[in-house]
Amino acid sequence: MAKITYIENNGKSHTINVENGLTVMEGAVQNDIPGIDADCGGSMACATCHVYVKEDWFNKLPPKQDGEDDMLDQAYEPKSNSRLSCQLIVSNELDGLIVNLPQKQV
Repeated sequence: MAKITYIENNGKSHTINVENGLTVMEGAVQNDIPGIDADCGGSMACATCHVYVKEDWFNKLPPKQDGEDDMLDQAYEPKSNSRLSCQLIVSNELDGLIVNLPQKQV
């Protein structure tokens, strides 16, 4: 289990425990975190679970899989630290991860 902090665009912070094996997106959806829509349910067919990963965590994450950059091109204001939270599988190594949510999901 890992503590993940989700920071809404307005600055409101939510720190929750997410079970290992779930995705960062699933943790948000199961805990009603506003700002992650997850329209495709985690099949990497949209970009509505887009998050900005804090810089000090970005290089600790597994590399992007094929297609993730293509989906991020569809996201609202993608940045160099953008990831799809459906592609981030929670493990003990992610304990303390902080993600910021964009102003909106598209």
